[in-house]
Amino acid sequence: MLDRRTFCGRVALAATLPAFAQRAAAAPAGGGYAFSYFRNADNGGAGMRLAISEDGYRYRAVRNGAPILVPMVGENKLMRDPCIARDPQTGLYHMVWTTSWTGVTIGHASSRDLIHWSEQQAVPVMAAFPDTRNSWAPELVWDARARHFVIVWASTVGKAGDEGDHRLYATTTRDFRRFTPTQLFYDPGFSVIDATFLERDGRMLMFVKDERRDPLRKVIQWCEVSLSPPRFGPLSAPITPAWSEGPTAVVVDGEIVLFFDRYTEKHYDAVASRDGRTWRDVSDRIAMPAGANHGTIIPIGAARLKALAALG
Repeated sequence: MLDRRTFCGRVALAATLPAFAQRAAAAPAGGGYAFSYFRNADNGGAGMRLAISEDGYRYRAVRNGAPILVPMVGENKLMRDPCIARDPQTGLYHMVWTTSWTGVTIGHASSRDLIHWSEQQAVPVMAAFPDTRNSWAPELVWDARARHFVIVWASTVGKAGDEGDHRLYATTTRDFRRFTPTQLFYDPGFSVIDATFLERDGRMLMFVKDERRDPLRKVIQWCEVSLSPPRFGPLSAPITPAWSEGPTAVVVDGEIVLFFDRYTEKHYDAVASRDGRTWRDVSDRIAMPAGANHGTIIPIGAARLKALAALG
């Protein structure tokens, strides 16, 4: 398996994968980026924290690193893997998260300003699947064609050893009160977790972690995806070294930057690409809050950036 020093020079995506166009959504003029995250040091029990950035690479903690939202729901009342996405129709921010190491629920709350949040709810997304072991790392993605959110997470159903045998499941919703029946979303024939999405020039990209340990994988790859109905292109070659997870992708200056949690080494790294075929290590350009784990970066406007910065 490739190490950090050598993997970027050797990564080349399969020739069948399309090159990216250069047009993509990014931070509004004068705006920046917000990063929602948790800390493994407290197992996610302390809650969701935020960080902000003007340049998309260097993030500083909001409220001196204190939690913005404390978990109140779910089997273990945790708030791990917080994912935030903005509804383009209403402007409302929605967040979903992992509520427990084991169980059938994920958490949800909404906000107008990323500071004040609604009442939390535990959504029993896997209740209809007997022998569900876990519901991990839910991710929100807006399906512009269907005009609803797709929520995607990883679950193991039945016995599968210590590490589990995860597949991606999904439900859809327009109002976060009514949800379509959960369906299997992605099964590449091996254990996968931590899906995250990025739309670029009308193409939806999904980054996902190959969770296999024997033989060692634990790498991030990507494929092109259609959300309705779900269809998937071929997986790319690995674009991270082993022992990477919790990817989040954002566009900075017309270039995709993928941040990922190097959880065994307790820090973040990042790779960047303009064409989707070759990726380079940009880890020396990034700065992340101390102790940050598995979060999501989103673009925000100037007013939102200023309000969050005012929290200290």
